[in-house]
Amino acid sequence: MGIQAIIFDVDGTLADTEDGHRQAFNKAFAEIGLKWQWDRDVYDQLLSVTGGKERIKYFVSDFQRDFVPPPDFETFVRDLHGIKTRHYTQMVREGQIPLRPGIRQLIYAAHQAGLQLAIATTTAPDNVAALLETGLEKDWQKMFVAVGCGDMVPNKKPAPDVYLWVMERLGRTPAECIALEDSENGLRSSLAAGIKTFITLNHFTRRHDFSGAAAVLEDLSDLPHFTQLSGLTLPVGES
Repeated sequence: MGIQAIIFDVDGTLADTEDGHRQAFNKAFAEIGLKWQWDRDVYDQLLSVTGGKERIKYFVSDFQRDFVPPPDFETFVRDLHGIKTRHYTQMVREGQIPLRPGIRQLIYAAHQAGLQLAIATTTAPDNVAALLETGLEKDWQKMFVAVGCGDMVPNKKPAPDVYLWVMERLGRTPAECIALEDSENGLRSSLAAGIKTFITLNHFTRRHDFSGAAAVLEDLSDLPHFTQLSGLTLPVGES
């Protein structure tokens, strides 16, 4: 039957979001009076863990050991992450985090060609909505059959849970899908689900191990090359 669906990761794949997330975390820390500051080197290390709430916990346990957690640490983490999400979505809606080259035209071309589109990410639904409402259109969800986000499944990437969840809703087998990812954890997740995966590099993931990827690309601006690699024939528009 061939490829029938494209499943997109979000952070680092649809847009270079990671530095925006880093800045939003720092704004959240400042808002509640924490003197934490995540520079790029620290955040690069924190990215070994998927999920914003998980990164806060990792930072406290491994980087900020003199911090005394409040009695209800889980609530503290959840509320802090909520403040961070508010700052991040504001940055997105102000146009500070555009879609990566080639993404907009790929989404529209694939949708027009009748392929199913889906999201498989560890980020929050609000972050996905803000990014795609700004980068595509308000009713972007009409183009996506399934949107799988971090807390919808028991285990986040590199576990395959979110990809398995998405494929179930698509009604597709792994052989009928391709995945677009940017990180080693994302690649491990999609490969564990049996999906052929293409990597688009970014600043934070350039040195990751991408063994097993179908191809590693700088970005998706060279769509004819991408479609040839993936076995798809898509119309290509202007960026």
